[in-house]
Amino acid sequence: MSYAPTPNMTTQWNALLKNLGEWQGSFTHVSPQGEILKDTKSVVSLEGLNNNQTIRQIIRLEEDEKILEYSSLGRGILFFENGAFSQGAIQLAPFSEFGAELGLIHQNCRLRLVQLFDKTGQLNKLTLIREHLAGTQPPQRPPLTVNDLLGEWQGEAVTIYPDWRSPETYPVQLQLQLENPESIRQTTTFGERTITSTATMKGPIIHFDQNPQNQVQVLLLPNGASATSPLKAQLRQPLFLEVGWLLQPNLRQRLIRSYNDKGEWISLTLVTERRLDAAQ
Repeated sequence: MSYAPTPNMTTQWNALLKNLGEWQGSFTHVSPQGEILKDTKSVVSLEGLNNNQTIRQIIRLEEDEKILEYSSLGRGILFFENGAFSQGAIQLAPFSEFGAELGLIHQNCRLRLVQLFDKTGQLNKLTLIREHLAGTQPPQRPPLTVNDLLGEWQGEAVTIYPDWRSPETYPVQLQLQLENPESIRQTTTFGERTITSTATMKGPIIHFDQNPQNQVQVLLLPNGASATSPLKAQLRQPLFLEVGWLLQPNLRQRLIRSYNDKGEWISLTLVTERRLDAAQ
């Protein structure tokens, strides 16, 4: 499954249209430690006006309603052809809040994740948004566990760029093995590059801490979701934000928003991967 778009605004707008409809679900606020703080029912509708040249978006959270209309896309957002997208900061700056939204779409469901960092760069708030189209029944996906991820995964990554250079497609491989009941070894291959790292596990958190200057955690969340982020967004350190979604026991998607060591948003990557032995 390849979702690479051609880099032009018309294609981007057409990909946005894959999100049209009335999406019912909830906004779930999660602490950086993985604690569920609040769950709010939501209805988000996206309607095309003027032959889909304008989008009207209505966001209803309990008694609150917000209406937006737009006919162009900002610099901080990119879409894949299947409707997956990310929007957020294009630059990490000192003494300012930072964050992004990452959205995946599959059949009648969407999964969105908002990760926010405070003015000191600390991971501050996460919001998990689970949605399905009105009139449809969403599949029941349990909370993600480490065992759901163990084994060898292979698939394809597509990377698109804010400067609209040509997309890149390349193979990916991910292997997760238990070292002991409290630690895990991860080997990731993107194209020709392989990275091996270890992490400790505690409750819903997988914590990668080999580099004290750039610690990263994975939160295991409801609906087969995961949130990967640095504990602190730091200047002069490259970073990435990621949402993962286990669609089936042997099928997973991940969306990765990457920044360079100058704090500039440089790419968005969609990974579709399958586990070679789903029985592991």
